[in-house]
Amino acid sequence: MPLTPDAGLISGYDPSRRLDLVLVNTPIRDYAQHARNHGFTLPVLGMGYLATYAAVHGLAVGVLDAEAHALPVARVVDLVNGLRPRWVGLNLLSPTYELSARIAAGLSPDIRLMAGGHHAKAMPAEILQDQRMRHLTALVLGEAETRVTELLADHQRRRRLPGVLWREPATGRLLAGDPSGAPHHLAPDVNRLPYLDRRFLAFDPYRAADGRLEANLVGARGCPYDCSFCGAAVSSNPDVTVRIRHINSILGELHHLYRNHQVTAFRFVDDLLLGSRRGMTTLMEGFRSERVGDWAVWDATGRINVLYRCRDRLLDLLVAGGLRELALGIESGSPRVLARLDKRVHPDMTRTVVRRLCERGINVKGYVMLGLPTETVADLDATTRLVRELWYLTDRLPGRFRVSAFEFRPYPGTREWDRLVASGRFDPRRLCRYAAVDLPDCGEDEPLRSRDEFGFSVGVQFGDVPVNEIRRRLASLLREQHHRQDAAFDARTSSS
Repeated sequence: MPLTPDAGLISGYDPSRRLDLVLVNTPIRDYAQHARNHGFTLPVLGMGYLATYAAVHGLAVGVLDAEAHALPVARVVDLVNGLRPRWVGLNLLSPTYELSARIAAGLSPDIRLMAGGHHAKAMPAEILQDQRMRHLTALVLGEAETRVTELLADHQRRRRLPGVLWREPATGRLLAGDPSGAPHHLAPDVNRLPYLDRRFLAFDPYRAADGRLEANLVGARGCPYDCSFCGAAVSSNPDVTVRIRHINSILGELHHLYRNHQVTAFRFVDDLLLGSRRGMTTLMEGFRSERVGDWAVWDATGRINVLYRCRDRLLDLLVAGGLRELALGIESGSPRVLARLDKRVHPDMTRTVVRRLCERGINVKGYVMLGLPTETVADLDATTRLVRELWYLTDRLPGRFRVSAFEFRPYPGTREWDRLVASGRFDPRRLCRYAAVDLPDCGEDEPLRSRDEFGFSVGVQFGDVPVNEIRRRLASLLREQHHRQDAAFDARTSSS
């Protein structure tokens, strides 16, 4: 097969074989029209798992991470068409759906198209009726490793696969595979999946600022909680069971990455790795037996209400096991707003958990959202006040608190989206118009220029506070966080 000039951008590509499948991670901007402002993007682990599973079953697969390479949409289309794979797979996310649809419309009609992702699960009928998706052979809802491999063997197998949809070309009818098909397709056994093959990831492992080689991985799938704004909430995913990898499987992958790639820093990107005391205890006992904390550090996500109930011994095990930073969904400083979101936490719990973690040298990253539905000025004040309290609380502690703040945007398929639409005040089409947050006085302000990877907005006022005021507060928090990190870095440098 002749090579295109950009074939080297396809991770895992073997030029001696015709590609059965190219998985495309859509860029978050069309980089023919927008400058790239951020230097790091998380690897597409989901596509990596799909590619790994298919490759183990003898199929030729490659991954085009168009976001990691900052590719324009037209270049993505030309590259894929030039390679002429049998199939192309798209990951449909709400903020990037329009760009994905443009890619789909530009593909050669003799290339079969499959798609999945959160947006596919939330709005399948709308996607299948989108004329830009007219060549879509299979819309795969949910975890897709086994079903993708079945489809690559024969697309007619879609008729007996659960959670697979398509449109009949002749009649336009929407059709679905057999819902009674083998249930293992919807929730694969995480302990039977192969370790993620890193050749399918563009920049993972990667060299971090501290000199360590870092890698991203998953220790569990599914979330037992029901936060109203979250696409991973249990009510939005009745087909997904919570599955935690066996401790030996997790430890095996850590050692594999250390032996083969010299990785000594790990980032667990699960929805919620540390979501139960029993799970934490099992994980930390395993880490202690293998002395993981002696040679590695790691980051993960945690749950405030679970950590609040943990005894000191378990928190000490987290330290001994090498936990470097724990990400917490704080969301708001208002008890009323937290109750609406079904977070099951209170700001006082957050203060206690952050203090206990930082006293032990564990850093904390707190996610907060501004502009939440029904949010008043007093609620917004409570959120910004809580962030500053946590900064000051941890200034003199071994661990530090940092904030990751965003403007609220609703996602289809969530309970919050359903509430907004049901109120009759918001047009669903308007809620789907995601765009970059235009923070005031951004210019060349470094703290704000790097926000475009996550800074999406639909530009709608959902509470009492105008959008411009939300963005002013957001810009203020981000600038202060940036300056605090610079000051901490300078202090460490001078002391060394």
